[in-house]
Amino acid sequence: MNDVSTLLSGLHGRYTYKEIAERMEVSVRTLARWETGEREPPPYAADAMRFRFTPHATGPLPENETFTFVDLFAGIGGIRRGFATHGGRCVFTSEWNDWARKTYLDNYPEAADHFVGDITRIEAADIPDHDVLLAGFPCQPFSIAGVSKKNSLGRKHGFADETQGTLFFDVARIIKEKQPAAFVLENVKNLKSHDKGNTFRVIQRVLEADLGYQVHYRIIDGRGFVPQHRERIVIVGFRDPTDFSWDDLQLPAQGPRLASILHPEDGSEPAEPPYTSGPKGKVDPKYTLSPKLWQYLQDYAAKHRAAGHGFGFGLVGPEDVARTLSARYYKDGSEILIRQGGRRRPRRLTPRECARLMGYNDSFGIPVSDTQAYRQFGNSVVVPVFREVARIVVPRVLAIKAGREQGVFQQPLFVAAGAR
Repeated sequence: MNDVSTLLSGLHGRYTYKEIAERMEVSVRTLARWETGEREPPPYAADAMRFRFTPHATGPLPENETFTFVDLFAGIGGIRRGFATHGGRCVFTSEWNDWARKTYLDNYPEAADHFVGDITRIEAADIPDHDVLLAGFPCQPFSIAGVSKKNSLGRKHGFADETQGTLFFDVARIIKEKQPAAFVLENVKNLKSHDKGNTFRVIQRVLEADLGYQVHYRIIDGRGFVPQHRERIVIVGFRDPTDFSWDDLQLPAQGPRLASILHPEDGSEPAEPPYTSGPKGKVDPKYTLSPKLWQYLQDYAAKHRAAGHGFGFGLVGPEDVARTLSARYYKDGSEILIRQGGRRRPRRLTPRECARLMGYNDSFGIPVSDTQAYRQFGNSVVVPVFREVARIVVPRVLAIKAGREQGVFQQPLFVAAGAR
């Protein structure tokens, strides 16, 4: 079905062809060709049309919701989950991957009316106003040329030049246009050291010098909340001065062990096909490694040990903490293999165990194949980490909102420089 054609049919009663064409920044002739199918509309056209013609709620929030946020590069909604817990309402979501979109909408069906795919195709002005911008943006290489060279060529050297072509540019242009009270960005730990630190210096300068936000960052390990060593950098920025400090973050000193997320296989947990079955909820045999794969992994590890390298599989049991779950887990499961006792070959985690390992409760729906589920959880954030981040960010957001509504800036008790 031509989504654009369907949308145009619904708009004809309220707008003229000329009005629709002007708002879509195309000619009337092009619009007519889209509707008749004579010309294929660009992939972003339907999303752009929805957001340029669909009114967005701007009225007061209900009592249990105190601020609004947008969820960019949303994945399966892990960061959203943390901020919704603390009274946030999501007013816009963007995620390009169709399988991640399926999981997201299965768990947040209310997002269907404000969900778009490719954020690079959406004008910043079309995004609803919001208090907090959330983004787990992918890290792409930044091309950094000398300012003097760019000046000699008559080229700009602000964020529009240095970050153009990277997905961070889309975060920056939206922040610049919408001026949210705060933003929360997440990325891999190595973002800080990428390209000898140049990438992070550009990001920091754009957020602070170009966009004028007070920025704090910290590398947080999720192992205090889940039985997994998973370090990620979290970057928080505020439009106005605040008393925010990472010292307020409450990270458990001792985290759980894998026993807390593994299927017990003793009948104490109801079976969940296709992951477990039978009266005792036994893990399906398909998750046990084949003899060929298990032999390959052992040989591979032995080869690297002989060469003095540390590469190999991660074999763990109920009392252990796992390595970082990666998006490639579906290939062989080598980073987290579960011992099964005796002479039995180890097994992979089931997708449900992966969900638990990332802090999702068992009500979280997994409507996709195992391969896609492994990719999604391997790319996800640790949910309770962002629930804790939200706990210390949201009060500052509400203070900024209150200060702006009263026509004054919120004065800080002290200005924290962040963990640098």
